[in-house]
Order: sequence, then C-alpha cells, then structure tokens
Amino acid sequence: MWTRQRKKTHTGALIVPAVTAVFLAYFGFHAYHGQYGIYSKYHLKERVALLEGRLERVQAERMHLEQRVRLLHDGTLEKDMLDELARRALNVTLADEVVIMRQRSNN
Repeated sequence: MWTRQRKKTHTGALIVPAVTAVFLAYFGFHAYHGQYGIYSKYHLKERVALLEGRLERVQAERMHLEQRVRLLHDGTLEKDMLDELARRALNVTLADEVVIMRQRSNN
C-alpha cells in the first residue's frame, strides 16, 4: 500500500483574511471617495457656500428691482422715474442733454 505524504501548506489559512482585507479595502475606499463619502461632504460644503453667496446677490438684486417697481405703482408714481424709463425705452433725448453710456456690471 502506498501512502502519500504531503507537506502542509498554509495557503488555505490565508484565503479568509485576504478576502476580508479586499472586502474592507473596497468599502473603505467608497466610504471616503464615494458619492456620499467623506470627501464628497467637503465638496458639498463648498458648493453650499458658493450657492448661498449667489443667493444673497440675487436677493439683493431682487430687492433693488422691487424698490424700483414700487416707485411705479399708482399713488407713488415719481415723475423722474417715469421720465427716465420712457426715455430709455424710446431711446429719446432732448437737444440740450448729454447721454453717457455705461456698460452694466454683472456682479
């Protein structure tokens, strides 16, 4: 009768820890770099700050426009405002007036 003698290898004992390490590395990577990960949190905070600044500018512009519209309502109609808007809309000036054209700033 023949008997085979084999040397014991420890590769079988390394399979479970190796699979576990790969599993943890995969989920660890996505916990940091994923769509809802830690790194994305910082990008979202920067975007929130940017959009809040833009919101403040838009709200200030809206307040300015609302104030100008308020001047045109009945009972509070200012003749200077009406004259300015009519001249701008019709592109008309008097002979003794000087018009200075400025570019509008888009802040």
